[in-house]
Amino acid sequence: YAAELLNKEAALFLPTGTMSNQICLKILTNPGDEVIIEKDAHIFYFETAAPSVISNIQLRPLASANGEIPLDEIEEAIRADLYYFPKTACICLENTHNRHGGAILSLDYIHKVSELAKKNKIFLHLDGARIWNASVATGISVKQYLDVFDTVSVCLSKGLGAPMGSILATTKDRIKIAHKWRKILGGGMRQVGYMAAAGLFALKNDINRLALDHNNAKIFTNILLDSDLIIDTKNTQTNMVVIETSGIVTSAELAHECAKAGVLFNPISKNKARIVFHLDVDEKQTKIAADTIKSTYKKIKK
Repeated sequence: YAAELLNKEAALFLPTGTMSNQICLKILTNPGDEVIIEKDAHIFYFETAAPSVISNIQLRPLASANGEIPLDEIEEAIRADLYYFPKTACICLENTHNRHGGAILSLDYIHKVSELAKKNKIFLHLDGARIWNASVATGISVKQYLDVFDTVSVCLSKGLGAPMGSILATTKDRIKIAHKWRKILGGGMRQVGYMAAAGLFALKNDINRLALDHNNAKIFTNILLDSDLIIDTKNTQTNMVVIETSGIVTSAELAHECAKAGVLFNPISKNKARIVFHLDVDEKQTKIAADTIKSTYKKIKK
């Protein structure tokens, strides 16, 4: 069902998005290869240097303003075929982009990166944990977004609400290799049918409801606009909002004080925190959270 939905030949259930991403890199690269990636991408930032451990490859992180690495910088980073350089084997994109506040990569940008990859015979991987959010927000089908990628990883939990699980989708031949690596990495579970059933329910019932999460993110943002917090409204496109404190108050301090009032969120840097909306947070809770954060920040600054 997932393979058809994602317009790929075959798909495989993985327990986590990290395992799914890492198996994709494993089947697209050889030891000593290099992979181009955005510097705040989940694969680079949150996956415990797994590419170097599992695939024996190195990452080439490049900066961007909103998750879209400038095309000329990608082209410049592609290694020449010289013996003292690693081979550039793959380009990784992330849509929506986690640390850029759920920013959506445009379809036009994706196609331009794909053209660059094809010209240089480089694979293209998508960490599409929240590709469903991008599709619901833009009206562009998931199939259109994923068409040009050699491998994709998509999440069944988070906004879709399944208790766990991600899907790796690619060609049938690659899935055979991925199946073996899932076993090697400890992700083969005899009991997976229970989780797969929950994932299937999520895919059939919970994609369209993501619009509610997006709306809650907008409600939250509007309440905080007249506060002393800095809100990244440019990248508030889906279910995430990035808030920024002043130098006087750190995001960790704000999170600690808000937790006492029952509002939980994670700092992502010294002065930034990421607020995420999902199916367990309704509009009433959204407003309470916004008011709590607003008043707590004002109290700390005094």
